[in-house]
Amino acid sequence: MTHDELEASVPLYAAGALDRTERQALEAHLLSGCSACHSALKGYQSVAALLPLSLSPIKPPQSLKSKIMAERGPAPIPVEATPKPEPARQSLEPGEWMDHLFPPVAPARSSSLPWALGLGTALVVAVGGFLAWNISTQRSADTSNIRQLEASIRDKSAALTTVQREAGEQAKLLAELRNELQRRTNEVAHAKEQLAQRETELEEAHTQLSQRAGGRAVGTPQDELATLLRIPNIKAVALAGSDMAKQAVGFLLYDSKTQNAWLYSLNLPESPAGTTYQLWAVHDKPIGIGTFRMNAGETARLLVKKVPTFPEAKSFAVSLEPSGGSPQPTGSMYLLSRS
Repeated sequence: MTHDELEASVPLYAAGALDRTERQALEAHLLSGCSACHSALKGYQSVAALLPLSLSPIKPPQSLKSKIMAERGPAPIPVEATPKPEPARQSLEPGEWMDHLFPPVAPARSSSLPWALGLGTALVVAVGGFLAWNISTQRSADTSNIRQLEASIRDKSAALTTVQREAGEQAKLLAELRNELQRRTNEVAHAKEQLAQRETELEEAHTQLSQRAGGRAVGTPQDELATLLRIPNIKAVALAGSDMAKQAVGFLLYDSKTQNAWLYSLNLPESPAGTTYQLWAVHDKPIGIGTFRMNAGETARLLVKKVPTFPEAKSFAVSLEPSGGSPQPTGSMYLLSRS
């Protein structure tokens, strides 16, 4: 038995309500020198000694004395037999062991004895009830704290699982972005190679055109544009000479990937001093793309410009404008795209 259980059995021991096993256990505990249990037992024995005195005395009837005296006879009083010795008991009765150590003090009989006994009983009941309520409240608080801790652990575990899942998703997304970056890097490197190749081809075409224009008459347009037409993704627009230059012809080539446009013109008249030819892309209104000159003795000219809005243009034209070009066409048209 624990100390609390032994201490709780002290009132029952003082009242003689313990069985043999519990009584012996408590007596052994008291012999061990527990001062708290000794003090409690002494107090409860004092209360137990007051219990008989709380009964109201009853006055015997008046005829009882005469009845007792009448029944007395002249017979001699018999000699009392020698009492037999009582057998040794294995254990003291409840309260006897402590009576040898702490003899109970017989209280003086007074008229306030019943009130004191009731007050002591109420005090014992109140202390016991308070202890029981305190223990119950403490257990309820401990149970509530344990439940709160368990709920907090579950919430933390769920949050940790969510963070781990999000971290995995972020790692997967990062790997995909790295792969996409590597793919784009490869595409840029490939585009740079193609651009370098196109620039080389353009330089070769420009050299060939310059040599042919300076050395002899220009042949057919198919021979002059053969190099440019080998470029992939090329879109071609033909320009015909107007009444100002019926023998003139032009070819406008466009690469949708690089957005470069090449104008190859043939047999345009020489540009007078202070003038220049200007290429126009006609949308809702003409937009200047670039200018070039035809010098004396030249029969061909190549113009290269970047034209991002080329696919949206409705038509193209070449006019003779003042030197440096104009915001809008002011001179005569020499080349017009065929509808």
